[in-house]
Amino acid sequence: MMPSQALRPQLVAQSGERIAAPVKAKAAEVVPLKTPRQSRLASAGGYIGGWLTVIVPPLLVLAALLLIWELSSSGPKASLPSPSKIWEDSKDLIVDPFFVNGPQDIGLGLRVLTSLERVAMGFSLAAVVGVLLGALVGQSVWAMRGLDPIFQVLRTVPPLAWLPISLAAFRDANPSAIFVIFITAIWPIIINTAVGIRNIPSDYRNVAAVLRLNPIEFFWRIMIPSAAPYIFTGLRIGIGLSWLAIVAAEMLTGGVGIGFFIWDAWNSSRLSDIVVALAYIGVVGFILDRLVAAVGNIATRGTQAS
Repeated sequence: MMPSQALRPQLVAQSGERIAAPVKAKAAEVVPLKTPRQSRLASAGGYIGGWLTVIVPPLLVLAALLLIWELSSSGPKASLPSPSKIWEDSKDLIVDPFFVNGPQDIGLGLRVLTSLERVAMGFSLAAVVGVLLGALVGQSVWAMRGLDPIFQVLRTVPPLAWLPISLAAFRDANPSAIFVIFITAIWPIIINTAVGIRNIPSDYRNVAAVLRLNPIEFFWRIMIPSAAPYIFTGLRIGIGLSWLAIVAAEMLTGGVGIGFFIWDAWNSSRLSDIVVALAYIGVVGFILDRLVAAVGNIATRGTQAS
């Protein structure tokens, strides 16, 4: 064998085939480990960055809308007050929402709390009765045939159309407003609960039959957990309708609620106060919806769409 052939970086098998020389393994890259402090800083940075992506876009849109509003309402022929005019006229309502200067001269925060008290009573009653009736309609074919057509007719009646009936029945503004909230919020709760009960998988019913659960145990252990996403969807719709109904009802029944404040401000030509009250109503309605959605996500373990 020639010396030049012996120095080739190839091996020759007995059969004459060439076998590639072994390739030297590449050294593994060393990844530096993060210290606990760096890990905490990284997680905090990610948390702050997530919040910024949620908060910054709405703030930018709001700032742009306020700028457009300010420019369009600054002319001499403008009929609506500009944001700067609203701040000038209603600064006390914005800065101090809980002042008390008299029986009717109170801040918007206290008026909102009064309205929320009525909403809490009417909505809680609607939630209990609505879930029970929805479970009955969803579980019983005869109840569905007898009650569902009546529910479908009554739910189309506007909320304020019930106010004269409630005033005649209760002869007082406060229970009348609570009844209007109740009758407005109950229909979506009933309908969504009934749909959820009807969609319970047959396997769950078979398990309940094997375990010989009585009707009460079947209601608490099978029906409610299975229909929880539907129930909380109805509750979210109901809380929104409740907040809408109380504002409209208070405009006619009077008192110290946020609805009566808007009606009184209109009669006094205080447009700036009305705009501030509308902002309060929108923020409170959003918070109520988020609260019900948060409770629903906890109860359904995240299966409810938020």
